[in-house]
Amino acid sequence: MSAPVVLALMTVCFLSFGYLGVPVPFSLMAGVFIGAILSDVSLAAIIQKIFDGVDSEALLAIPFFLLVGELMSSANVVVRIANLSVSLVGHIRGGLSQVVVVFSMFFSEMSGSTTADVAVMSRALGGPMKREGYDPAFIAAIIASASTIAALVPPSITAVVYGAVGNVSIAGLFMAGVVPGLMIGFGLMLYCYFFGPSGLRKPRAPLRQVVFAAGDAALPLMIPVILLGGILTGWFTPTEAGVVAVVWIVLVVIPALNRGHIKSIPYDFCIAGLIFSLPLVTIGAANAFGWMLAYLRGASYIAEIITSMAGNDPHLIMLLMVLLFTIVGDFIEPVPTIIIFMPLVNTLTEAGDINSVHMGVVLIATLAFGLITPPYGLVLLMASKFVGISFAKALRAALPIYLVFLGTIAFAIYFPSVVLWLPQKVLPESVGCFKSPAGTGYICPK
Repeated sequence: MSAPVVLALMTVCFLSFGYLGVPVPFSLMAGVFIGAILSDVSLAAIIQKIFDGVDSEALLAIPFFLLVGELMSSANVVVRIANLSVSLVGHIRGGLSQVVVVFSMFFSEMSGSTTADVAVMSRALGGPMKREGYDPAFIAAIIASASTIAALVPPSITAVVYGAVGNVSIAGLFMAGVVPGLMIGFGLMLYCYFFGPSGLRKPRAPLRQVVFAAGDAALPLMIPVILLGGILTGWFTPTEAGVVAVVWIVLVVIPALNRGHIKSIPYDFCIAGLIFSLPLVTIGAANAFGWMLAYLRGASYIAEIITSMAGNDPHLIMLLMVLLFTIVGDFIEPVPTIIIFMPLVNTLTEAGDINSVHMGVVLIATLAFGLITPPYGLVLLMASKFVGISFAKALRAALPIYLVFLGTIAFAIYFPSVVLWLPQKVLPESVGCFKSPAGTGYICPK
């Protein structure tokens, strides 16, 4: 049977099982096994590719970052960050909706997980927003939208997977994600100010109260400082950074701020391990699916279509990739999408002479956007469940917010110098810069 027909049957099988409610990893494996049966690929080779997908040292960062979020949430340390957020922006029009965004900007730099952000924000701020009269649909929309910041800013789990699978500098992706992440954050704040409900605006906090709240949250806020400081100085890798963050929380933060929670730490470890098992299974299945896609030259077929339309124009290639990832991200989570389409991404990155970190950040931002778009919209679905509102109502409330994401993605495509400015300054070699032959400074590709 010809390769295009086998690819079509694999895709139909995967989508059919997905629409029937079968979990993503099993839907992917159904498609893989169909492809193996209809081609000359052995089942033993498929099993080997499943294990190859999870056999990566860089992926060890994921369970530790998940554990950071679980420990912070379970020990109720996040209340201190919420109080700091209230003292900073609670007086601005939008009230608690502004607090949600600022809280997410803080917490995203600790957990790196969009789903952890949704769970924590829904629990910490969803109830207070309801009591202050916010529309539940708006609550779900703003919480889900703000949680996507975690996919961009360090220590983004999505960036870890992208870097590990695509052989792209994870530290470079961390640094390059800061500007788009902040753009989404400030864009959401502007949306809440001009178009969101006015909410219950609290009195402006005096400087003394802000300083007190910052001091109260100082220990947990040291986590992003430790993570970024260690990575930038070269003291430890992104994987080791997750371990250091866990050690800091277990040995310093929890004993100092919530000593009674020490007895529950083993349970937090178990929960984090259980949560990690879900993406791990998906990573293995997606790696097998992606390998089958590459083996059957599926990536080459798609690359030929895109290059026939865009030629070597990097902007047009990236726009078409954004369109493709937006459509795919509507159905599949970011992690399997990255793994399945990485051969295609690498081919087009080379064809358009695009910086690999730049391409990575644009596609990660696109996949973050896919988390709040139908029909899948994982984090919007989670937020609507937590808030107790239908997905359809939450989706209608989120539609105007799409402009913030589309504007950020467009900016990231057309202004690579701004996106890559931070990694070029602090980690120049991560974005392809090399030391000047003159011995001073770095020379970076245009």
